[in-house]
Amino acid sequence: MLEVSGVEKQFNGRRIFSGFDLKLAPGRFKVLVGPSGCGKSTLFDALTGATGLDRGKISWQGRDLPHLGAHAAYMQQKDLLLPWFSLLENALLPAKVIQKDLKDTRVMALDLFRKLGLEGFEDHRPGQVSGGMRQRCALVRTLIFDRDLVFLDEPLSALDAITRRGLHSLLLMLQTQFSKTLLMITHDIEEALLLGDEVCLLSPRPMEIQREFILNQPKPRRFNDPELLEIKEYFLARLEGDLIHGTT
Repeated sequence: MLEVSGVEKQFNGRRIFSGFDLKLAPGRFKVLVGPSGCGKSTLFDALTGATGLDRGKISWQGRDLPHLGAHAAYMQQKDLLLPWFSLLENALLPAKVIQKDLKDTRVMALDLFRKLGLEGFEDHRPGQVSGGMRQRCALVRTLIFDRDLVFLDEPLSALDAITRRGLHSLLLMLQTQFSKTLLMITHDIEEALLLGDEVCLLSPRPMEIQREFILNQPKPRRFNDPELLEIKEYFLARLEGDLIHGTT
């Protein structure tokens, strides 16, 4: 479905990534884990068209494209809800952006509010609900775009640990119930191993994939699996080594 080949990006003469390659098959959940500042978010900005690539190729369903802005939904770290709109009004914003029928989209949004535990809060404003509920609303907004591919840029990082764990099941719903193909970046190794089908360890800049693990354990997962614990220790050792040696 998605193939990224030899992409390169520089800022002020410094390479962020060079010759970066990535493949993502339909229906899979791939997670990228790497140190702060390695270029994860810059990669997403380039893939979605927020910033341009210096060179390289992006192929989507067999077609070469300059970016995936028209083909992917993008859920970022902050919920980015407009405080003067209700939750439902925020969720319906994509209908205006991509010119979907507002009546049909409203029916879809109300159904998603019910499925994601937001029923009864449609008229609340973002400042009147918890951070977890705001992220649920952001997830509804992402689904309203109705794209097969979803980019997740640390979508739960602003939440406390208990709320984050509770929302893991919602991210898995994107794959299982809504049949999305997912590419996520995170600093949280446990989160990556609990959610991902494929988990990639990224190097410091210039960013590249150092190693990829294929996880076949059924989901939802628990962290009592010896293989997951072993992979976590490997990630920690590599990331801590990069930090100690000042390569981040």
